[in-house]
Amino acid sequence: MKKDNLYISTDKSLLDINLIYHYLSLESYWAKGRSKETIEKSIQHSLCFGIYDNTNKQLGFARVVSDYAVFAWLMDVFVLDDYQGKGLGKQLINAVVNHQDLQGLKRWGLGTKDAHSLYEKFGFQSLSEPDKMMERLPFS
Repeated sequence: MKKDNLYISTDKSLLDINLIYHYLSLESYWAKGRSKETIEKSIQHSLCFGIYDNTNKQLGFARVVSDYAVFAWLMDVFVLDDYQGKGLGKQLINAVVNHQDLQGLKRWGLGTKDAHSLYEKFGFQSLSEPDKMMERLPFS
């Protein structure tokens, strides 16, 4: 997808792994301290989206874990600080939710601390029945 000299691709060979690692491990609140090996493994097993400028510089990232039939979980979404506020996040999420392989799903999930208004524009909402949701965290 191309727009305004930007493009979004799911081609993993274009991903700047060092940039993704740096942002997630050092700058994000949700993946702080995540190892490069873990990030590489998560990318390997996910549908990944990069947003790039016309020089192929990566400006943002998102990944989806899905069975491609029933459920998808949107994760690790970011746009580099210098490019925030310019609509890139909206373009990225639009590309994700409209990707041909993710149509017809029964449920999408995601977690966010501070970007509710962005995701609400694409139909995400608070859990309708949070009492039915559970999670399993690592044991100490």
